[in-house]
Amino acid sequence: MARTRVLLVDDHEIARRGLERVLMSSMREVHCGEASDAAEATALLASGPWDVVLLDLNLPGRGGLDLLAEAKRIAPRTPVLVVTACDEDEFAVRALRAGADGYVAKTSGAREILAAVEKVMRGGRYMSARVAERLAMGAAPGASAPDHERLSRRELQVLKLVAVGRSLKEIAAEMHLAERTIATYRARIGTKLGLSTNVQIARYAIQHHLVD
Repeated sequence: MARTRVLLVDDHEIARRGLERVLMSSMREVHCGEASDAAEATALLASGPWDVVLLDLNLPGRGGLDLLAEAKRIAPRTPVLVVTACDEDEFAVRALRAGADGYVAKTSGAREILAAVEKVMRGGRYMSARVAERLAMGAAPGASAPDHERLSRRELQVLKLVAVGRSLKEIAAEMHLAERTIATYRARIGTKLGLSTNVQIARYAIQHHLVD
């Protein structure tokens, strides 16, 4: 029997061990490759083939959404299941629109995670009823995704911090990044959303319920 090859992409070793145990409890022959960041994941994807990728969105450096797009470019036929602690309301629809084949919370039980893995490996899509409803609403005639769904995870994080009045220096310290990197994210936000001032960013964030 051919082994099922699963690529686990998560920066926490304990999370990778947990997922590996869940998979091995159901799959008789499984081989797990492991990556803790986007660079490692990209290299392993290119060395494939893999039967499925289990991807966390909260990665150091390049975020999981950026890696998702890269994974679909490198291995377009390989299903990607997002398994993450990131907020479903904020990220699930964005991940699925970016090419993910499924989205499941890390807090889900082993049975649900296994069901999600099996479904995407069969060519299906896995998501909660709530996310399915939101996707359906977005597909309705005349509906369109809000502009901020085009932002990367890092850009969205910067937008929220700018909206609550943080300076670029303060944001850089909080995110452990260089101030010029934050300035680049701030510039991309302005370009993608058509917003030139921090006041406009704050107003946009409030209108779209991105900040309290």
